[in-house]
Amino acid sequence: MSVRAFAFLILLSLRAFGAEPAWQVHPEFKTEFEQRGVSGTALIYDEQAGTYHVFDRQRAQTAFIPASTFKIFNALVALETGAVADEYEVMRWDGVKREFPGWNRDHSLASAMKFSAVWFYQEVARRAGAERMQAWLDKVRYGNRDIGGGIDAFWLDGGGLRISAVQQVDFLRRLARGELPFSASAQEAVRRITIVDCATDHIEHGKTGLSHPHGGGYFGWYVGWVEHDARRWFFALNIDMPKGIDDAPKRQQLAHALLARVGALPAPAPVKQ
Repeated sequence: MSVRAFAFLILLSLRAFGAEPAWQVHPEFKTEFEQRGVSGTALIYDEQAGTYHVFDRQRAQTAFIPASTFKIFNALVALETGAVADEYEVMRWDGVKREFPGWNRDHSLASAMKFSAVWFYQEVARRAGAERMQAWLDKVRYGNRDIGGGIDAFWLDGGGLRISAVQQVDFLRRLARGELPFSASAQEAVRRITIVDCATDHIEHGKTGLSHPHGGGYFGWYVGWVEHDARRWFFALNIDMPKGIDDAPKRQQLAHALLARVGALPAPAPVKQ
């Protein structure tokens, strides 16, 4: 073997070693869950350090229904297939009164992301169609890629799609870096419409998800990433919600508290007992 070939193999080995992230288990994160009366998992990936910070690694590697966190993927498919022209195209509300007031109005891809309007994203999924949706799920390797349950319901209660917190973070990392197989313009648009906070010292991208399977309790997601001091931290947490909708705000509260613990955000106000 030539010196040049040997050096190349060494370089590949170093890259492979460097690409393997370290894992830090944080049992102390449990106090943040307990203070809010919920259980679950939290995974934070520090891109610069190449480190996963995790509470309950086994659950972080367990796949659950994505619920409305799937809107991020759905928006990419909608833009790529022309189901909508852009994030600003307005779709008229059908007049059917639904559970959340913010849903009962006309929406665009951007506003429907903000208000998590399920009916809008069901329609764009129907426009994309099962064949194209399945092709994109396979190409991206999103979760278990199962669209069982119907083109407008496979990511919701009763559907077949499942994804873990680890897989959520991997997907978001590729989106943030523009490395998904979608067009650069589609990825840039979805990065814009997932911004939930743009402060002087950080930008937060995020999407919640809520599931209430028939006969089961409530389950919630919060996934996204934070950009701060030219660094990025990606996160995915899911929790069981014994108080139902009343526990919904705890998803973001918990994420912010844990992100602060790893230096991604300023420390939040103490939890009121």
